[in-house]
Amino acid sequence: MNQIKIGEFIASQRKKKNLTQAALADKLGITDRAVSKWERGKGLPDVSLMLDLCNVFGITVNELLCGEIMDMDNNKNEDLLLDMAKELEQKNKIIWTSMWTIMIVSITALFAGIMLAAFLMPEGVLQTVTMIGICIVFLIPCFYALKLEVSVGVYKCKNCGFEIVPTYSEALWAMHAGTTRYLKCPECQKRTWCKKVLKK
Repeated sequence: MNQIKIGEFIASQRKKKNLTQAALADKLGITDRAVSKWERGKGLPDVSLMLDLCNVFGITVNELLCGEIMDMDNNKNEDLLLDMAKELEQKNKIIWTSMWTIMIVSITALFAGIMLAAFLMPEGVLQTVTMIGICIVFLIPCFYALKLEVSVGVYKCKNCGFEIVPTYSEALWAMHAGTTRYLKCPECQKRTWCKKVLKK
C-alpha cells in the first residue's frame, strides 16, 4: 500500500466534502493530528476507523486502500478485508478477556494464599518463605497477562492522540493504573498517561 497516495486521496475526499481536518476528526472521534498524519502519508487509519471514514466519504474500503475511486464490480477484496478486520477484532477481544481473567484469578489466589499463610502458619522463617513462594508463583501469570495486554490494541497518547505500541519492557517498567500507562510518545516526545484502546 502506498501511504502517500492514500494520504493524498483522504485529503482530496475530505476537501470534496468541504470538511476541515478538525471537522473530520470530530466525526471519527479522534484528533486532527491523526488526520494530518494520514494526509501526509505518515500513517494509515486504524482498521476500526476505516468503515467510519469510508462512510463519511461515501467510498469503499477497497478504494480507500488503493487511494483512488474504482469500478464497483470488485467487492470481493473489500469483503475479505472486512472479514479480516472482524476476525482480528474478535481475536483481540478473546485475548483481552483472557488477560483480565488471568489477572483476577492470579491476584485473588495471591491474596488468599498470603492470608492463609498469615493466619494458619506459626510466625517464623517458614511462614516468610511460604509467603515469598506464594508471591512468586502467583505473580508469574501477571507478567504473562501484561504480555497479552501489550499484544492487542494500542496505547493512545493523551497529548497528541498518537497510537503507541510499546515494547514489553517499556510497558512493564512504566508507571500504571490498570491498563493506563505513563509512556513517552514517539510523535510529540512527551510523557503522558496513555490509555489502552482496542478500537475507536
